[in-house]
Order: sequence, then structure tokens, then C-alpha cells
Amino acid sequence: MPYVLTRDTATAAHLRAWPHNALNPRGFAMTIGMSAATLALPLIAVLGSPVLWGLLPFAGLALWGLWFGLDRNWRDRQIVEEMTLSRQGLSLIRKNPRGPQQDWQADPHWATIRMVPRGGPVENYLILGGGGREVELGAFLTPDERATLHDELAALFISLKSYV
Repeated sequence: MPYVLTRDTATAAHLRAWPHNALNPRGFAMTIGMSAATLALPLIAVLGSPVLWGLLPFAGLALWGLWFGLDRNWRDRQIVEEMTLSRQGLSLIRKNPRGPQQDWQADPHWATIRMVPRGGPVENYLILGGGGREVELGAFLTPDERATLHDELAALFISLKSYV
């Protein structure tokens, strides 16, 4: 799962969540290389003729478009959400790939976590509430991962709010 929830002590925990990266740098290079080879195959037939110069810009543009799209997708997946939860405070930091970092703090005793199974922007919409605000958690996770995370965080909230 693309998140790690660790309990530092009996009264403190840390969550780090990130999007799933299906294409690693080696896969990126292989995809670009295979695409370049596939685009070059038809050009072999027109080597030495003026038609090559008519087709070459389109092949280059297609390869550049693939490169740009995959690179942009890679940069967009650099989102990281870090939540620190203890009896003293709850803080959520979202590091966006393009744009400012977003911070949210709340009192853990008044903080709530809830999941909207249907009817939200996405299935199993996960919401943290507190401090007069509600924020979404794990927008990039799959519905099953959000449901599992909700169950783990709900149990964690209960244990941190109890004084046993």
C-alpha cells in the first residue's frame, strides 16, 4: 500500500501517504526507447527519399508528446501527505508537486475522521475534521486503501483519546 502508519509510542503515531508509482525510471526509459524503435521502423522504408523529411517531424512530435506526458505524470505523482498524531496535537502536511505546501492542525480530542462510502467526490471519501475545518485525506489512494486507512486511523484515534 502506498502509505505507512507507524506508532512511535503508545500515544503518538505518524502517517506518510503517497500515490502509487507504477512506472519507475527504468520503465520510463524502456517505454521511450520502445516507442522510438516502433516509430523508426516505418521510416526505414523511406530512408534516402524526401518523404522521410515529411514524416520525421510527426514521429518526433509523437515521441516528444509521449515523453512530455509521462514526465508530467511523474511530476504530478510527487504528492506526499504526512500526518502526525499525538495527545498534544494533530497536524497534516500536504506537499504538492506544483503549488504551496498545505498545513492543517487540530486538537486531537476534538478531531474526527469519517468516511463517505458513496455520494462524495470519490468512493470512500476520507475526511479529517477539527479546528473548524474539514480536509480530505488520501485523495490519490484507491477506495479499498482509503477504507483500510479509515479503519486503522479510527482505531488509532480511539486509543489516543482514551486515558487507559
